Amino acid sequence: MWRDKVVVVTGGSSGLGRAIGMRFAGLGARVVLVARDFERLEAAANEIRNICSDVKLEVLRCDVTCQSDVDFLFRRISDEFGSLDVLVNNAGRSMRGRVTDTTPEQFQMLFDLNVLGMIRCTSGALPLLLGSRGHIVNIGSLASKSAAKYVGAYPVTKFAVAAYSQQLRLELNDEGVHVLLVCPGPIKRDGDRLYQLDNTAKIPESAMKQGAGVKVKLIDPIVLADKIIKYCELRKPELVIPAKAKLLFAISQISPTLGDWIIKRST
Repeated sequence: MWRDKVVVVTGGSSGLGRAIGMRFAGLGARVVLVARDFERLEAAANEIRNICSDVKLEVLRCDVTCQSDVDFLFRRISDEFGSLDVLVNNAGRSMRGRVTDTTPEQFQMLFDLNVLGMIRCTSGALPLLLGSRGHIVNIGSLASKSAAKYVGAYPVTKFAVAAYSQQLRLELNDEGVHVLLVCPGPIKRDGDRLYQLDNTAKIPESAMKQGAGVKVKLIDPIVLADKIIKYCELRKPELVIPAKAKLLFAISQISPTLGDWIIKRST
């Protein structure tokens, strides 16, 4: 199904982005990994080539917070491939800190990366995706559905990812473009963070852990990448891992007081 399909993965230099790129490449897709740090991109590509022989893999430097970078990216995709089948909007980062201590400037910075970066890339890719009746994969978070303490502006941005994904589904499904929102818990890392966390002085040590101390098992990025590809094949609208979190989301909608109590008990 994926042989010679063109797949663009933002935030592709590490973690989940690298895993998604590797799994698509292993299925014969022509994969373009995108990130700001070209050296990390090259290292990720070489790692994938060492694991999977004869893969069709390229890297392109692109800062998704820069409109001219994004414009160049999709001109290059159009000129080189003439089509695009999958866009994975994976670029983003987390945050720490009390929301009351998070400045408007910090909200703006995170929103520009986590939300506007996704919107820039989707807008740039859409003419190609309409032609291929392709797939848009937006990487959200459990925080796309339920906020938590001590993560600053992060839930605000990830709720926006969920809302944008729903709007895209409503408008694009009839035009043949599949939109998948992925809401995972914390994902296992194989190295240090690529960035420093902000506003950590007034929060408990437990909130510094992955997932800000949420009591769920870390997700293997390869396992998650395989599920994402399967959900694309089935053209499903949403993937939540762990699935049991859906119950919390439903409870929180029916009873915010009970939902808040459960969140406080489980973090």
